[in-house]
Amino acid sequence: MASFKRKSITICFLISLFLFNGCARKTPDNYQADIIIYGGTPAAIVAAVQAKKMGKHVIVVSPDKHLGGLSSGGLGFTDTGNKEVIGGLAREFYHGIFEHYQKEDSWKWQKKEEYGNKGQGTPAIDGNERTMWIFEPHAAEQVFNDFVRDNNIEVLRDEWLDREKGVKMDHGQIKSITTLSGKTFKGKMFIDATYEGDLMAAAGVSYTIGREANSLYNEQWNGVQTGVFQHAHYFKSNIDPYKIAGDSSSGLLPLISPDDPGVKGEGDKKVQAYCFRMCLTNDPDNRVPFQKPEGYDPARYELLIRVFNSGWRELFNKFDMIPNWKTDTNNHGPVSTDYIGMSYDYPDASYEKRRDIIKQHETYQKGLMYFMATDPRIPKDLQQELNKWGLAKDEFTDNGNWPWQIYVREARRMVSDFVMTENEILSKKPVPDPIGMGSYTLDSHNVQRYVTPGGYVQNEGDIGVKTPKPYSISYDAIIPKENECKNLLVPVCLSSSHIAFGSIRMEPVFMILGESAATAASIAIDKNVDVQKVNYEDLKKELLNQKQRLTYN
Repeated sequence: MASFKRKSITICFLISLFLFNGCARKTPDNYQADIIIYGGTPAAIVAAVQAKKMGKHVIVVSPDKHLGGLSSGGLGFTDTGNKEVIGGLAREFYHGIFEHYQKEDSWKWQKKEEYGNKGQGTPAIDGNERTMWIFEPHAAEQVFNDFVRDNNIEVLRDEWLDREKGVKMDHGQIKSITTLSGKTFKGKMFIDATYEGDLMAAAGVSYTIGREANSLYNEQWNGVQTGVFQHAHYFKSNIDPYKIAGDSSSGLLPLISPDDPGVKGEGDKKVQAYCFRMCLTNDPDNRVPFQKPEGYDPARYELLIRVFNSGWRELFNKFDMIPNWKTDTNNHGPVSTDYIGMSYDYPDASYEKRRDIIKQHETYQKGLMYFMATDPRIPKDLQQELNKWGLAKDEFTDNGNWPWQIYVREARRMVSDFVMTENEILSKKPVPDPIGMGSYTLDSHNVQRYVTPGGYVQNEGDIGVKTPKPYSISYDAIIPKENECKNLLVPVCLSSSHIAFGSIRMEPVFMILGESAATAASIAIDKNVDVQKVNYEDLKKELLNQKQRLTYN
């Protein structure tokens, strides 16, 4: 009888334990893993895959509902530079894109043979390497979701870090992070893979915003760049900035700053312009016409009329074609989708303020498209062509066909013991302890729009300086100062000057650095050392085994 009672008690205990654990899985408040990754960007997902490959328990805490950041948010005409130096899991992502477009049902609106196969400098599809570099937003999101599924990665979405009191530190280490929903995540190592660097900042790590003076790091292309015109995003003609042309007392047209732009080469805290990378189509069966947004004000676009009246006709030059008669549409010209001067507050802003800034960008950009499609003063030939286009009906279907992700070209940048500058990017200085490579042009979009001493409107801040060859990126640039945080890696908002970041800030590079960050975190756990004490030779060996490219011969 006693034996029967013991068995009954044991069975009841096991049932209770099962039910308790089942409830805990449904409504958990506390999580624990070897590596906690904050972010839903390509860098975050690739870092998680690599951590799993190295046998680590990893959790991705994503503020985003949709994974993939800009890569699945409209930037499908990939800024790659030299594709030869893109290795490891980043290359596996582009192989996943290749595999996606090998399927016949991926070509819903266009025959595969009709696609022009144009990419940035090389064909979009590389059959020999079995990679594809140009893609639709939903295709990128699918590949990232496949990464998560195939590697059994735990991802919690729509979880926002409590930036005020959600980071618990002890003796220079992050012990846990807590989100606004009340969930707490404990880990041995943490990776901040956000575009904003929120975890880095909340952990008390040093960072900067804006442009450094050229004198700080002995650079040429940092700081204010008045009089520098390297792309097509400036006013090539003398355009009057005043509401009543020639009458300064009438006030400035909208979106022109009354402030002096500053002295060339000096630093400021201003951030280059953001925009949305719209996915447009001219297929009438998949096209949503441009709609008038709430808050639309045609007066905001008066400057554009003057640009068209000056003879500018390059409207469609950045309608870059991706599969299925769609585009990755980027800013192009002196007045375009970049909302110049309106992103300054974003990096340090509260979530509420950021949402407001994002909404302002959306209203501006939607209004711009509607204005060009409907205003009778737009040149008829351009207007007729524009009205053949619209938002792609089968993209961003839960967001009114508008991209989920604003293009945060630059927000916070960590300041560590080593800072990547244009001197490393332009191969003027060697790079210690390389963990990956970049190759793209030194690239910054405009920062401000002002009135010149001659009384005309002009843009400032747009830079495009080619790199002589691919360059290495240092491990020291993704780790904080040792006295600030010993178990955090920052592969996106890394330690870099403004202008160096202009080259580094490409999605393939973020994936490369995400993989390297996870590798270093795993080694740090195995060796029981701080991230600053990871033996570089151990890290190098692992990265080379992963087919990462570290140096360029």
